[in-house]
This record gives sequence, C-alpha cells and structure tokens, in this order.
Amino acid sequence: MPRRQVTLSLVSATLLACALAGAALVSRADDWQSLSLFGLLFVLAAGSEMLSFELRGLRLSGSFLALVLAMALLGPAPAAVMGVACSVVDAVISRRSIDRTITNLATFAVFPLVGGLTIRALAGDFEVGGSEALWFGAVVLTTFLLANALNFAMVAAGSWFAYDVPPRLMLRSFVTALPSEFATALLTASVAFTYAYLGIGSIALAAVVLFVFLYIVRTSIAADERGEELEQRTRELASLQMGLLSTVLQTLSMRDAMTARHSAAVARYSREVAAMLGLDAREQDLIHTAALLHDIGKFILPDSVLFANRKLTDEEWQLIKLHPEQGAKLVERIEGYGPVAEIVLHHHERFAGGGYPAGIAGEDIPLGARILSVADTYDVMTSRDSYRRPVSSEAALAELRRVAGTQLDPAVVDVFERMILEKGVAFSHTDEVDFEAELAFEKRVADYAQPRLAAA
Repeated sequence: MPRRQVTLSLVSATLLACALAGAALVSRADDWQSLSLFGLLFVLAAGSEMLSFELRGLRLSGSFLALVLAMALLGPAPAAVMGVACSVVDAVISRRSIDRTITNLATFAVFPLVGGLTIRALAGDFEVGGSEALWFGAVVLTTFLLANALNFAMVAAGSWFAYDVPPRLMLRSFVTALPSEFATALLTASVAFTYAYLGIGSIALAAVVLFVFLYIVRTSIAADERGEELEQRTRELASLQMGLLSTVLQTLSMRDAMTARHSAAVARYSREVAAMLGLDAREQDLIHTAALLHDIGKFILPDSVLFANRKLTDEEWQLIKLHPEQGAKLVERIEGYGPVAEIVLHHHERFAGGGYPAGIAGEDIPLGARILSVADTYDVMTSRDSYRRPVSSEAALAELRRVAGTQLDPAVVDVFERMILEKGVAFSHTDEVDFEAELAFEKRVADYAQPRLAAA
C-alpha cells in the first residue's frame, strides 16, 4: 500500500477511535430506549446504501436522511453507531479495500456525532408534542446541510491526499448534487417536524418518498452517463471518419497538387463570401468544408483524363461530369455530412439551368453550391496551376459579371467582387502555409460531431 494511503488509514483509525470514545462519553441511557425507532432508521439507512450511486466519483445515497433523523430523534451516540454500521454495510456491498473502509468508518462516525451534538446544543432533547417543533425542524435542516458539508470535506481531503483525486472535480460533483441534497434536507426536516404528531408513521412515509426519489435520481444519472458515453463515441467516430477523409484528400494532393491547391483556394474565397452574406459561423464552416472536398470525386479519374493537356473526347467529358456525384457519395458516408455532400453534388449547376448533374436552377441550387460555383470559376481563371493561361483578377471579375444570371448567381457575384476589391482576399497557390491553413480538419471534428444545420 502506498505511503500516503497508509498515512490516511492511520489518521482515519485515530479519528474513528476518538469518535467512538466521544460517543461513549456523551451516550445516555434514554438515548437507547426506542430500539424500534433505531431499528427502523437503520433499515432505512441500509436500504438506501443498496440504492446508492456515483456521480463523477462522489458516492451518493439516501442514508444521510436516516442518520440525521437518528441525530435528531435518538442522539449523537446512536447516530454515530448507526453511521459506523452503515459504513460496514457499504463496505460489504461495494467490496471496498481496507484503507477505504477505514476512511469511511471514520467519516461515518465523525459527522453523525458532530451533527447530533449540534442538534442537542441548539434544540435540546426531542420531546413528542413539544411546542418548539418548528424550531426543531429548522435546526435539523441546518444540521443536515452542515453535516453534509463536513462529510464532503472529509471525503474530498482524503481522496486528494491519498488518491490524487482533483479537489475541483470533487467540488463539481458536490455542487451538482446540491439540489437533490437540499431536497432531501427539506424532507428530513419535515419528518422531524411531523414526527411529533405522527410518530413512526412519518418515518415510514418518508421512506417511501426517499426510495422513489433515489430510484428516479439513479435512473436519471444512468441516462445522463449513457448520453455522455454515446456523445464520446460519436466524437471518436467523427474523428476517425474525418481522419480517413483527410487522408483521401492528402492522397489526392500528392497525386494532383493542382486540384488540391485549387480546392483550398475555393474554400478560402467561399468562407469569406459566406461571412459577407451574413451566414453564421457553422454555416461558414460547412461551406468551407464542402469547398475543400468539392473535387474529391476526381479521385476516380484516370491519369490520362485528370492530367490531359488536350481537348477531351465526349466519353472523357462524360466521365469528368461524374465527379460531383462520386464526391457527394463519398462525403455523405460521414455521419452528419449530408449538407456538405449536397453542396458538393450541385457545385456545377448553372443559375439559369442546364448544369449537371441535376439541371436545377436559381434558388433550387443550395446557396453553398452557388457560392462555390463563383469561387471555383474565379480561381480556375486566375490560378497559375490551371490548365489554361491565367488571366488578371480584373479580367476574371469582368467574366464573372458577364455570366452572372446565366451560369452564376448575380447576387453572389456582386458580393464576391466586393470581397476581392474591398477586402483584398487572395490565395497563394505556391505557398504551402496557405494550403495547410485551409486543410485544418482537426479543429472541425468536435463541431461536426454535433447535430448538423440544414444546408442553406
């Protein structure tokens, strides 16, 4: 056993011995007169231990209700004994190690003793039919919260010292559990108040309420944990899928650097246009990603077609026209990438109709695809990597204006022109830094693991 755990065990054993000695000193004969009440509260505490659950490493159960009632209705000594007995039940159920068992025994001996002494000091001995029932209930409520804080402090300190559990994590669990603990504290105070009038019947009613409450909370925690596990697996799957797709794009880059750099340039232009059109950050990312992948379907083309520096035959041209569909089929296999695939599919449609593959027109073409089409056309004309002689930016913009309304969306052309002239956005096809900056897939994995927006 590590030295720190040995030290904690020794300190805990000392605390346990002191608490039991203190309980013996303050024990009074009349504390033990109501053995039936002691037995009922112990059954309630032990049963609650069997329905206990963990929340981020912090173990929660309803035994606190029974222990605080024992502090209030029986006294500090019976409460301490009951706490130790509950800790033994917990050790048997959870099969805890010796060091953790000793620590729990000490904790469950100390806080019931301290709580019982606090109630006795503030409210005196409980009397059935007493006139101070409301004050007594208020004292029980306050003691519940204080004892709960003492219990947490002892557990958190031991976990940090001996097991390196971060205090911040423990505190987060404690804060998360506070609403349910406060509700249990109110229930405990109510039982203490009504016990003066209903006797043991009030405890039986509280037991029913507590067990139902514990069952609901335990079920909710389990559902939340399953949801977190599913979310984590979704992120891992998205990361894997994006990694595979990134590998395909990098492979295409090695095979055809011109197409890869062209895709990166189209991505940069498209994101800027999307931002100027007022689309939100997620939609901008969606369009940027679609632009990076818009020519990935060219992976199917043979080198004789992909690198041809001659006029293509009709058969070869028909093969070229398949790349949007092939790219979309590849992209849509990634969970949640339907909107991206739709943009990839339609980036060669014409605004007046007659494009491919669907021949749709106007606003039937997704906005992302209309943006890509303008950026694609501009970069093909101005890039030195293109198959044709590049033209100046001014000549390319003039050509975009000429085909606006037939091939391209006039509104997008207008925004694109303002982006070039006013914002000076550009892409260097010879700069690897520009290329790698646009390929930064990893930072989008987490975002795209979340539910998708519909395509614009």
